[in-house]
Amino acid sequence: MHRLFVAVDLPDAVKSSLLELCAGVPGAKWRTFDQFHVTLRFIGEVDGGTARDIDEALTHIEAPAFDVSLRGIGHFGDNRRPRVIWAGVDDPEPLKYLHDRIERAMTSIGLEPEGRKYRPHVTLARLGGTRMHHISEFEACYGDFRSPPFHIDRFVLYSSFLSSERAIYTAEAEYALNGVTV
Repeated sequence: MHRLFVAVDLPDAVKSSLLELCAGVPGAKWRTFDQFHVTLRFIGEVDGGTARDIDEALTHIEAPAFDVSLRGIGHFGDNRRPRVIWAGVDDPEPLKYLHDRIERAMTSIGLEPEGRKYRPHVTLARLGGTRMHHISEFEACYGDFRSPPFHIDRFVLYSSFLSSERAIYTAEAEYALNGVTV
């Protein structure tokens, strides 16, 4: 079985700037440099045949390359049970377009639709029992975060292995986008 997801990798300079933010919230399980990405589609556990079908479907995705930047800090979950601290995407439309193409390709090979609204972001930390005032302080401190624009000309199929300490991501295949910038 393979645990898969599709994502956009980030340039090392952007990952480094995100890593500098990752501290100061009690109970946060911060992501590491090699875990930063923008998820396009979580797939989950699939067998080898389905993994091959996914790879084949992704090779046929046609979408333009584009520039994007990260902007702002927020969280998912309500104020009683915050779950994730994230960095947002400044102009998410090119990512939403690519996500929609990937979603259609995945459902065309028989995968269930993802079923939730796509909100492009980079997960900075998972939270468990973290008090909201710590998150509010973090968001107030780093809410004006902004990365320089960076170019996206490919997306990646990753496998994920959940070790006892953290998730380990491995790039299984890369897919080039058209050279035209949106």
